[in-house]
Amino acid sequence: MKVTSNIEELSDRLDGQDDMKEKKDIDVSLFDMIMSLSDAMDLISTVVNGHHKRVAYIASSIAEELEMSKEEQRHLVIAGALHDVGAFSLQERLDALNFEVTDFLESLGLSKHAEVGYRLINHFQPFDKIASLIRYHHVYWQEGAGAEFQSERIPLGSHILHLSDRIDVSINMKEEVLSQTDRINKRIKENTGNQFKPELVEVYLNLSDKESFWFDIISPVTMEILAEEFSGINISLSIDELGDLAELFSQIIDFRSRFTASHSSGVAATAQALGGQIGLSKIDRKKIKIAGYLHDLGKLAVPTEILEKEEKLTDEEFNIIKKHVYHTYHTLKGVSGLEEINTWAAFHHERLDGNGYPFHHQKEELSLGSRIMAVADVFTAITENRPYREGMDKDRALEVLQDMVQDSALDSDVVTVLADNYEEINIIRQTAQREETEEYKRFLQEVNGSY
Repeated sequence: MKVTSNIEELSDRLDGQDDMKEKKDIDVSLFDMIMSLSDAMDLISTVVNGHHKRVAYIASSIAEELEMSKEEQRHLVIAGALHDVGAFSLQERLDALNFEVTDFLESLGLSKHAEVGYRLINHFQPFDKIASLIRYHHVYWQEGAGAEFQSERIPLGSHILHLSDRIDVSINMKEEVLSQTDRINKRIKENTGNQFKPELVEVYLNLSDKESFWFDIISPVTMEILAEEFSGINISLSIDELGDLAELFSQIIDFRSRFTASHSSGVAATAQALGGQIGLSKIDRKKIKIAGYLHDLGKLAVPTEILEKEEKLTDEEFNIIKKHVYHTYHTLKGVSGLEEINTWAAFHHERLDGNGYPFHHQKEELSLGSRIMAVADVFTAITENRPYREGMDKDRALEVLQDMVQDSALDSDVVTVLADNYEEINIIRQTAQREETEEYKRFLQEVNGSY
């Protein structure tokens, strides 16, 4: 991802320079966006539901007790909310819940999912410090040997995340929490010095004496508690900053599978190009590109085994796929200021005749943005190359799109605009996907070369 001035501005404000005065053409909170991604990641299983936010709360509470700066607390909240972003499969997420790692390399700080998460997040400059926290969040303290790895100092925040993560996985969410604190504290103390830095354990044990600490961890309104206690995190994003962040989200969504590695970039580029030809305003063209980046956010809840299945899906598997747009809608629904972008993103599988999914909206309920997104998604899906098949050529692609128009699935006017400008729009799509495919290859090389 290329560094632009708006990325640099967001980086400055994330690092505490919050006095910047800039015109906002959209008002979306960085905190809300991060928490929406955290929610989407936790949808993969009820076992991990809420894990990221609880870790963020525990870590930020420890940081506050240590009187760390607001900037450091801010970074820890975001790192906690995203710390398992590199665990692509359900099994990886479940393995991460084991209190003790069984892989010797992981005990040295070389957890594969942590390294994958680092490589994903580190490409986004405003999160470079956050990425370093995630990279070593499973490192053992090892009586002080864990303060460094290969002559590189491991951030204190990584050790805080590790402790916070292990505290949360020790909580049985089906049982009353206060009755568990003695057991959890005993477990943490038994691993002090080996897994955990003693000074951090001492701070945690002081916190654990407060019933409110435990009630906050398991509260259904943990996000509200975080937002209230750490209001400095509520950085308002400009439209360009939101676009850069949405692009990062699309990589987190798509890089889980080689089958989808560049899909969202193709949809985003196609939707923006269609919007330009149709006459959308400059701001709406930016918004519909963001919707393209976010349209498959709910696929984080779909196991990679289903995403990568080459043969026909079973009815049960297809029902799981159908949930992804439902999850996209409800995950983004909680982000104030994203309402229009959300409907454009989440309704891309609705049909004009009301037979789409999951809401079965009728023609009159689907905005122009939603109709553009539906065409962009189908067009990208049938023309992009997949590892198991080549994309369709122009004649075949237009035939499929026209059949869907005749079947009352897609908007005829939008498809006509695409047909009239096919070569130009297709080149835009191909260029966007080619660049994203190269980014994906670099990402894989970095991960495979470091683990």
